[in-house]
Amino acid sequence: MTVLVLGGAGYIGSHTVKALCDKGMDVAVADSLVTGYREAVDKRARLYIGDIKDGDFLDSLFKSEDIGAVIHFAAYSLVGESVENPLKYYENNLYGTMTLLKSMVKNGVDKIVFSSTAATYGEPERVPIMEDDRTEPTNPYGETKLAMEKMFKWTAKAHGLRYVSLRYFNACGADTDGNIGEAHDPESHLIPIILQVPNGKRDHVSIFGTDYPTPDGTCVRDYIHVTDLAEAHILALKYLINGGESDIFNLGNGVGFSVREVIETARKVTGHPIPAVEGERRAGDPARLIASSEKAKKILGWNPCHDSLEEIISSAWNWHKNHPDGYGK
Repeated sequence: MTVLVLGGAGYIGSHTVKALCDKGMDVAVADSLVTGYREAVDKRARLYIGDIKDGDFLDSLFKSEDIGAVIHFAAYSLVGESVENPLKYYENNLYGTMTLLKSMVKNGVDKIVFSSTAATYGEPERVPIMEDDRTEPTNPYGETKLAMEKMFKWTAKAHGLRYVSLRYFNACGADTDGNIGEAHDPESHLIPIILQVPNGKRDHVSIFGTDYPTPDGTCVRDYIHVTDLAEAHILALKYLINGGESDIFNLGNGVGFSVREVIETARKVTGHPIPAVEGERRAGDPARLIASSEKAKKILGWNPCHDSLEEIISSAWNWHKNHPDGYGK
């Protein structure tokens, strides 16, 4: 059986492909390379370049490979861009997923693991966030991911599809061998932005808001190492292969770190002063986002192993200092 990883040339996708290959699984990757990188794809996997909005491309892929399950990372994921250009997100994320599901049903593939997001919750009602909490996204990115989950639900009822949706929080870090890591253009995630300072790419990091109701006044987030995320996708895949029912799981460490704590840890790891400039709050930034992952631990047997903030930032720094311009430069 072959596992098809859509978006396997992206940040989390490439780490999952590597983890699958390390476990001896047969892997095919499909990626448009619009935001992914050919260099990020493990050489043990077969790479097909194409778009999930192209039904003929998907049909030919399902016919040429013995695909038993799909892991779906092929979605646009920049919150700010989604607000400025919502139709781009609806076209790629929703139409692309609809095209994928039509092809899966047509070709008899009935298992899918979906890379979802904590953005489906919006402003949290409580902390830590539970899977059955209200879903009220505050941006088109979260809205499209939630709609994708609903698409899986109704397709499952109609066609016998089984799915796992993984809602995760702040993905970060890099593989321990240092050959793959995070490379976005533009970069929007806090840890790589911070590390651009010791890498000479910017002269300071900005702190947006210092008056939140948190211990040091800055936003608190749940950071989860990308290797732990990759392992969760594989456990979800095995759960479906073993007959597990469709379900939704949060993924996080259950511990929050503030912006100031992340910057201070990065200073310690890099030995650089990393100047910080305080500014006003950004619209739509909740004070605290922390996950409860008890359900994933109980049902999937998932246990994050790289939950130390210092370890997370050290692995990211190992990647960024050796790849200051990302892949292929």
